[in-house]
Amino acid sequence: MKKAILSVVFLLTTFSAMAQQHRLWYSQPASHWLEALPVGNSHLGAMVFGGTESETIQLNEETFWSGSPHDNNSPEAKAHLQEVRDLIFQGKEEEAHKIIDQYFFKGPHGMRFLPLGNLKMTFGHKDATNYERALNLGDATTTTSYVCNGVKYERTVFASQTDNVIVVHIKANKKKALSFKVDFDSPLETSKTAYLSSPLTSASKALRAADKSVHHLTATVKNVEHEGIKGNLYADCHAVVKADGKTTEQDNAIVVSNATEAFIFITAATNFVNYHDTSANPGAKNVETLRGIDQFNYNQLLNRHLQKYQEQYNRVSLMLPKSENSGLQTDQRLAAFAGGKDLDMVSLMMQYGRYLLISSSQPGGQAANLQGVWNDKVNAPWDSKYTININAEMNYWPALVGNLAETQEPLFSMIDDLSHTGTITAQQMYGCRGWVAHHNTDLWRIAGPVDGTTWGMFPTGGAWLTTHLWQHYLFTGDKAFLQTYYPVMKGAADFLLDYLQPHPQYGWLVTAPTVSPEHGPMGKKTTVTAGSTMDNQIVFDVFSQTLQAARELNIADGSTKRLETAIAQLPPMQIGRHGQLQEWLIDADDPNDQHRHVSHLYGLYPSNQISPYAHPDLFSAAMTTLRQRGDMATGWSLGWKINFWARLLDGNHAFQIVKNMLHLLPEDSKMREYPDGRTYPNLFDAHPPFQIDGNFGFTAGICEMLVQSHDGAVHLLPALPDAWASGEVKGLRTRGGFTVDIAWSEGKVAKATVHSSIGGTLRLRSYWPLKGKQLRPADGDCPNHLLQSAHIKAPLTSPDRLSDKAQSASIRQVYEYDIATTAGKTYSFTIDGR
Repeated sequence: MKKAILSVVFLLTTFSAMAQQHRLWYSQPASHWLEALPVGNSHLGAMVFGGTESETIQLNEETFWSGSPHDNNSPEAKAHLQEVRDLIFQGKEEEAHKIIDQYFFKGPHGMRFLPLGNLKMTFGHKDATNYERALNLGDATTTTSYVCNGVKYERTVFASQTDNVIVVHIKANKKKALSFKVDFDSPLETSKTAYLSSPLTSASKALRAADKSVHHLTATVKNVEHEGIKGNLYADCHAVVKADGKTTEQDNAIVVSNATEAFIFITAATNFVNYHDTSANPGAKNVETLRGIDQFNYNQLLNRHLQKYQEQYNRVSLMLPKSENSGLQTDQRLAAFAGGKDLDMVSLMMQYGRYLLISSSQPGGQAANLQGVWNDKVNAPWDSKYTININAEMNYWPALVGNLAETQEPLFSMIDDLSHTGTITAQQMYGCRGWVAHHNTDLWRIAGPVDGTTWGMFPTGGAWLTTHLWQHYLFTGDKAFLQTYYPVMKGAADFLLDYLQPHPQYGWLVTAPTVSPEHGPMGKKTTVTAGSTMDNQIVFDVFSQTLQAARELNIADGSTKRLETAIAQLPPMQIGRHGQLQEWLIDADDPNDQHRHVSHLYGLYPSNQISPYAHPDLFSAAMTTLRQRGDMATGWSLGWKINFWARLLDGNHAFQIVKNMLHLLPEDSKMREYPDGRTYPNLFDAHPPFQIDGNFGFTAGICEMLVQSHDGAVHLLPALPDAWASGEVKGLRTRGGFTVDIAWSEGKVAKATVHSSIGGTLRLRSYWPLKGKQLRPADGDCPNHLLQSAHIKAPLTSPDRLSDKAQSASIRQVYEYDIATTAGKTYSFTIDGR
């Protein structure tokens, strides 16, 4: 026992010293965008290249998209809806597909998230030595340092959430050795000018490094028309330059000469107000931002940035052992990860996801899109829109468990917007009450289907989004929040109640038409179907959650009875002849198919409908499906699979997916040389191409391996890999309003600490017997409704099931305990016998 305690003390001491040391670093400047380092404050995003001869800071503004307010609803769809349904129920899905293509897709397919432009600094520093650039996750700053001609130059860049500016600090260690030019360019139509600043900013402490003049470089960038939708946005970008040397204007650029220290303050805004209003004055917004920093000097701006950023980032820490590779520069470290011994790399990647979410999604801003808030292409992959058949949802999986609940506010705002635009779509296209959104949306909150039937005929994208509202309530117990968003949840349920149709063969209520995202059954040449398993699971969640929300809010009306009746008529999940969870009502899964979408496992994660304790046969079927789909996929799909295997309580397999994801892809042009590459040098996720959802899926998956709370209890270390014998995690959040710290040694819990924010019963689940004050063995269902398990129908099993294909999951024995907690108090537990 003494030996165990000493090992834990040593472990915690070692890990304490390691805290706040996570960083990405490189010994050469970025040669392309996927080597550059991201900073952001949700409103602005920047990619820092760290050059010596010249520096590029590529800029984005979150509301700078193509087009203007519009919708993409097809008024012709409703007249053909019954015809489509009849064909599907007759087994003529391919004919239905053609009609949907012809009559349901009449509008544009969504607008594009656009790059703003590039701030360029020309230094002319050739043959630099002692070079290093880094992104420091602990303080959200990028740094570049090098020596040229005997002078050390240092640059720091950060994007302040507090003050809504990007700050660049440049200094030389020799007086008057700093000279450079500042310019701006953009791939879009741009006008720019450089001028001596007004008195507004020349008196500013932040801008007054010495009694010298302040210069502005301003640029106005126009957006573009897209798919017939007129461009009606423009962005103003301001770069304010201050140096303790001489500053002049030259050809609409700013030249700094004979300085020792310089500052650049960057802000940008557009005329966007909301999805139906573009009447804002971006110039006035920028002036207001610059006024806001008047009273602060550089160190004060930095401290204000650190205070707000670290308040979020420092809530969670994950300490895992380092290896001899941990000191390598990041791209080399990634390339060397194959053996999986550099466990601190896993911690770095987990925290990087939290960093990216903090940097791309903050209250008052836009939701993180397919690339967060970073994009350098006029035609970004998939327009960098919001793909709501998995990708946008995945962006926010780490928000609650990763203790970043406020980052969801932009998502909730988008859901609320869609509940308005989607109401019109539901009426015009389907004649339904409530609201609908399909598989994609954009800044303008389009709710109609896009891209074509194969992808776009997915009427449950908006419904899926509403499950995030309910999860927020489960984690926080915030009834005021639930009251605010209940109408949005009910609207999604109302649409589904009207849209569901009785299946003529089975009698179940099913969605029709629909698809299982981007994937069709064996033997069919279309994705079109009725009642895909994912849809059935989403509908169950939306109905169940809306019903529970009504009960929480003491709402009793006719709608609750209708929900209860409909839930009883939904299809059960089915286990097919190969032992798999069926993706469709028909048993048409191909056991050799390794498609990237594993949509029918939504019930396993992020939902909680597949439990090893309530339905072990269904749990085993989900495992069989996942084995059939294989361990390699696109980057974002691997992010989802980490979560799947965590929920399957198989830490070793989850870690194998982690290792598969941490394969270097130097750049997209080298995909043939690196066919398994799934992570770029700057640790962005590679589909390929870049999609940020894989980063967020990775982060959520690591958290899910360490604590789970979806199935009736707070489960400590539910999927710990054998290779992670020792470690410590702090600050993870669970349903029920609990915050969990866990230290482990020799693969077992050494100490767990749980803080209760709202009180209520804490049910703990552990693979090892626990001891702690007031801890008692659990009995019956968990009395805390925020930790409730799902109550689903028993699955159906195919009579043609091939027994040799079945793979029963091995489920470990668990110990469960209850403790009555008080809001604001903290409780500690250890393994019984230590």
